[in-house]
Amino acid sequence: MTTSSHHDKSADSSTNDTRLARRDVLAVAAALGAVAASPAAFAATPQGLLTLGAHVSLAPTWFDPADTQAFITPFMVLYALHDAVVKPMPDKLYAPSLAESWSASEDQLTYEFVLREDVKFHNGEPVTAEDVKFSFERYRGTSYQLLKDQVAAIETPDARHVRFKLKKPWPDFLTFYSSASGAGWVVPKKYVETVGDEGFKKHPIGAGPYKFVSFSPGLELVLEAFEGYWRKTPAVKRIVMKVIQEEMTRFAALQGGEVDIAYSIRSEFAEAVQRIPGLSIKSVVLQAPFWIYFPEQWNPKSPWHDLRVRQAANLAIDREEMNKALFLGYCKTTNSIIPENFEYYWQPPPAVYDPVKAKRLLAAAGFPNGFDAGLFYCDFSYSNIAEAATNYFQEVGIRAKLLPIERGTFASAVGAKQYNRGILLAGSGAFGNAATRLAAFAVTDGPNVYGSYPDIDELYAQQVTELDRQKRVAILEKMQRLVYEKAIYAPIWSLAFLNGVGPRVGESSFGRIPGFPYAAPFEDITLK
Repeated sequence: MTTSSHHDKSADSSTNDTRLARRDVLAVAAALGAVAASPAAFAATPQGLLTLGAHVSLAPTWFDPADTQAFITPFMVLYALHDAVVKPMPDKLYAPSLAESWSASEDQLTYEFVLREDVKFHNGEPVTAEDVKFSFERYRGTSYQLLKDQVAAIETPDARHVRFKLKKPWPDFLTFYSSASGAGWVVPKKYVETVGDEGFKKHPIGAGPYKFVSFSPGLELVLEAFEGYWRKTPAVKRIVMKVIQEEMTRFAALQGGEVDIAYSIRSEFAEAVQRIPGLSIKSVVLQAPFWIYFPEQWNPKSPWHDLRVRQAANLAIDREEMNKALFLGYCKTTNSIIPENFEYYWQPPPAVYDPVKAKRLLAAAGFPNGFDAGLFYCDFSYSNIAEAATNYFQEVGIRAKLLPIERGTFASAVGAKQYNRGILLAGSGAFGNAATRLAAFAVTDGPNVYGSYPDIDELYAQQVTELDRQKRVAILEKMQRLVYEKAIYAPIWSLAFLNGVGPRVGESSFGRIPGFPYAAPFEDITLK
């Protein structure tokens, strides 16, 4: 586990230079806006190759579904390399994938999946019920304990049938199994047992539309179409995911034809892309609220322990201005950590920007001159949001020092509860519903929970087995109301993920899976 002290030093230096770099480059970006991307640059690229500029450094843990963390990024790779028994797809949230069908017993204690015939892994081995069982049992990612606690047994009567027996009815079994965890994504048992966990990360074999070719840490992941993919043969022969963490460099790579798709192109760069003939911006509003978290709120000696201080932090942020400045106004402010497209979502009162009241609340809490909040940790690729929030906090007297960290390291450290001092910029685009999101971020022992409140924990335990829908809605609404009233978080917005698309791309696959940020399904991506 990488600790916060081993954070990405290059992330620090490039973030410190952000304003200078942007100021210097905007004149260039404006000039580029009048120039078409060079046709020669694109003509030189082989027809069967699509290059994708990734905004984060790719972590080998994302190659193994067993390690799926409580955020959406691993699925950027999982949708290419692997396949699941059931998963979200363009036509439905619970789309039968490796399974051709599934059913639940009347008492909701048994779920049965029937696997497709003749589905193969990349090494030619058939996908069987044993692989499904093995993948579930070796799963150790987000919510694994919850899944293990609810499942009494897994039966495999034959190669194509898998039966999950639950200890008690659990309305969210399918949500967790199909998408709110990686437990339903299937790996080949024989191969994993032969090469071991580390060997599997070095050369993953899955049942997805693309096969692993090579991985150069910090540089690129190379994938090749799997012609035996059950759904369809992918249209693009080879996909290269190039790591380009600096936004300005991704913009330049897209403009120069070095990449066909550039993830996360924002603010001035997005405006410049819209002005360049042949390039376009694809915006997807995600099931990915972003928020600021105060992990010290359970420490009686911390200023954050006082509700008024957390309320002041909420009032200090001008979300609408930030949205316009950083995301061309595409993000959606909901004031919740739950995406509004999730089942059981409750809409809290709108967020308010009132720095005068914020200062008044801080003074009433005993901090008339504000206080030093320590470090403000964030994922390097969203340091622009954290930087703006830091400035707003500073204006009301909450002084914090920004520390951007490479995404894989940041996520691991958050999950290991290493950032128990200071402030965190957090977010999640993971699939699920209001209950799964609360389980991960508001309930005791949740993978990203640094402390919890007994009344919220109690309500969560009640709703887990509540089969009466109206009663369950009422409990989950009450939980969300308490999260809001206790100001556990300062929600910012549901993120708009803006991506640059070059002239060679036909179907980019953005926005086809509702709420999913990345280009998927991969097998549907086309070149012109």
